[in-house]
Amino acid sequence: MAKIRMAQYGTKHGHARGKLQAMLNNPQVEVAGVYEPDTDRRKQLQSSENAFKDVYFYSDSEEMLTDDSVIAIASEGNNVESLDQTEEIVNAGKHVWYDKPAGENWEQWQRVIETAQQKSLHVQLGYMLRYHSSFKQVTEWARSGFLGDVFSVRAHMSTNISKESRTRESVHLGGIFFDLGGHVLDQVLWILGRPEKVTSFLRNDGGSLEPFKDNTLTVYEFEKAMAFISISALEPRPVARRFEVYGTEGSAIIVEPFEPGLTIRLSLQTAKNGYTEGKHIVKIDGESRQRTYELELDAFLATIAGEQPPDRPISHELLVQETLLRATGAI
Repeated sequence: MAKIRMAQYGTKHGHARGKLQAMLNNPQVEVAGVYEPDTDRRKQLQSSENAFKDVYFYSDSEEMLTDDSVIAIASEGNNVESLDQTEEIVNAGKHVWYDKPAGENWEQWQRVIETAQQKSLHVQLGYMLRYHSSFKQVTEWARSGFLGDVFSVRAHMSTNISKESRTRESVHLGGIFFDLGGHVLDQVLWILGRPEKVTSFLRNDGGSLEPFKDNTLTVYEFEKAMAFISISALEPRPVARRFEVYGTEGSAIIVEPFEPGLTIRLSLQTAKNGYTEGKHIVKIDGESRQRTYELELDAFLATIAGEQPPDRPISHELLVQETLLRATGAI
């Protein structure tokens, strides 16, 4: 079976190295090359000891975009440049494995999706928690009605980043929430749909360069539910990340750390589906971060090969980005 030739546009996203490694490891993929517009960055990577060392680097973007043998491209630029780069990829007629978030220009993102649909191209966002066993189990329980009517979801996904990173991200409304919020919004909205109201508390509490928001809480109101997402850039390592879903007949909490996510605390009001009434500690095999990248790629390849529909419809990809930008105040 012929391999699918893929390339990578950009290297400054925090997941760029892992996504390239996933492509290099996948027996279905032939990595044609990488284009990095920053020449200093390119030279640094070529002399490194990581996945970028032995790959071919394109001299310019056209060399990559006009190569008809390249079927799909991983979009891995930083948050400032990635939406423009993704639009270039789609305009060139390539499928896109696009790392989050999808920029701050809502009109442009809608235009990119419209173009992709006109060209029958698949655009898949890089929300790796979709492919994590614990999150898949909890969302299945929530969406199937196993937990009853979900009335509350709480997520905490903080980090601790350098001053350099805070300075770089200060150009984005919402600060650290813009960078990380999509990961858990992807889960919340898959369970509850589009929120009727979004209220945000976006603060600078750590002496970061203004206007970088380093301590954030966003609240989402649905017809019969609320969701709360807290994300800070100030939390000491190791960070305590949590995801909790509460329904009228039970609750499911991924016990920290939610990566690799080896344990779910399940509580049930009555016995059902082989579980007795009360509390259960459900063991999950879990996955490393790198493994979830590989599972993302497997799904992407299967979709562009026509073997399965997208794991998330394009309407959901649009909804996650719209809600993220509602929370940051960009729309």
